[in-house]
Amino acid sequence: MKVAPSLLSADFANLERDVRMVNRSEASLLHLDVMDGVFVPNISFGFPVIESIKNISEKPLDVHLMIVEPQKFVSQVRDCGAEYMNVHYETCQHLHRTVQQIRSAGMKAAVTLNPATPVEVLRDIVADLDMVLLMSVNPGFGGQTFIEQTLDKTRRLRNLIMEAGAKALIEIDGGVNLSTGKSLAEAGADILVAGSFVFSSADPILTIKQLSNL
Repeated sequence: MKVAPSLLSADFANLERDVRMVNRSEASLLHLDVMDGVFVPNISFGFPVIESIKNISEKPLDVHLMIVEPQKFVSQVRDCGAEYMNVHYETCQHLHRTVQQIRSAGMKAAVTLNPATPVEVLRDIVADLDMVLLMSVNPGFGGQTFIEQTLDKTRRLRNLIMEAGAKALIEIDGGVNLSTGKSLAEAGADILVAGSFVFSSADPILTIKQLSNL
């Protein structure tokens, strides 16, 4: 199992320390949530912070844009060193065009679905995606309870990917711990985003290792 610690739950007064901890761990990615206070009821951090993180992170950056009109920021996300640019289906009126823009910029294209958005909306584009992120909580805040319906949704997405002959990875974000992580692994998830479970742990490096062994 690949693990992507979410920096939203890190200590913002000690970001360098926490990023270097992730560097020493078995994490596969570093997950960065950009929030605008419009699409989600919160504001997190923007491109200057991500650019600073790029200079110290040894893990590929998975930049998750919880914002309206993400297509306007493709070049900024690229310049921040992102490997994945992750946009919400719910914010992209012309999703195929946005995915093309992301790939043309040299990044991997990922699309996120909110809890109430069915996976079937991606049937005609899943073959063009490198990753699909399923929100297993409502986006905007950390520390929420895992939505159990996500397990069935993950299985349906896995079937959709297989039917399309696609190679998209399945990433899950929200309420991830060892219990929900095990169930998600069995349902077909490839990547677990873990925020508070990792950064509130007494031994974050061990917690990441435990998640990666699921």
